Amino acid sequence: MFGLSELAVVLVVVIVVLAVKKGPELARSAGRSARVLKSEARVAQETERAARHGGSRESAESGHEGPTAPG
Repeated sequence: MFGLSELAVVLVVVIVVLAVKKGPELARSAGRSARVLKSEARVAQETERAARHGGSRESAESGHEGPTAPG
């Protein structure tokens, strides 16, 4: 029969194996989430700054107003 120490060793091995398989995927996902959060925070700051100064966010981001014609 398994004792507590053997069960703990098996549990640690299972966790390590799962961490090796899923670790890079989790790190990539965390990096993407951090980039999205950072860009959304930047957009929110620009929007707030533009609202205080009377401009629009689109003109502040793109440097011009209105859509451009293709071609």
